[in-house]
Amino acid sequence: MKAMILAAGLGTRMRPLTNHTPKPLLKIGGKPLIVWHIEQLRNAGFGQIVINIAYLGQQIIDYLGDGSEFGVQIEFSDEQNEGALETAGGIVKALPLLSDTFLVVNGDIWTDYPFDSSYKLDDGLLAKLILVKNPKHNLDGDFYLTGTHEKYTFSGIGYYSKDMFKELEYGKQSLAPLLFNAIDKNIVITELYNGKWYDIGTPERLRHLDNFLKVNA
Repeated sequence: MKAMILAAGLGTRMRPLTNHTPKPLLKIGGKPLIVWHIEQLRNAGFGQIVINIAYLGQQIIDYLGDGSEFGVQIEFSDEQNEGALETAGGIVKALPLLSDTFLVVNGDIWTDYPFDSSYKLDDGLLAKLILVKNPKHNLDGDFYLTGTHEKYTFSGIGYYSKDMFKELEYGKQSLAPLLFNAIDKNIVITELYNGKWYDIGTPERLRHLDNFLKVNA
């Protein structure tokens, strides 16, 4: 199975830190955020990783290269000409590079979630979304936990079938409407993860995580 790291965002909420540096290259615990992802994915058995880029994307290419320094093979899905295509649009563009079932990880989170390179979707399912407990900035949650009436926050981690995206046209589009529609059709399930997870959406959250990792990593 291949993994995809979403790294094409503008990082607007992280300014001024992202004025000259793409968010995935901001350092936490002594190394760039995206390197944490790559190392965790490698250790979980993901040898091939696709990364989409847009804002200041050449810096990411220059830093990571072909991935050999990190023990993986990296391919880039380049959205610099179009501008960021958002999550669903970015996945659609990257589909030719991905495996039939693939993992997607938001580039602006940090987690100790145990990625599973051998995961298989059950017959009829097109995706599994990983949920986490609702943080202070998203107390209402995003999706119901499968089989319950409890609503949790989407972690930015999901396992997907290519069939989930085959009807979508190329272009800028978000993922949420597609997921809500698929959940209504019972072709997407959700699972709650109770481990460590951080959404690095602001400089304050970045500093908090950096301090945590310096003490605990």
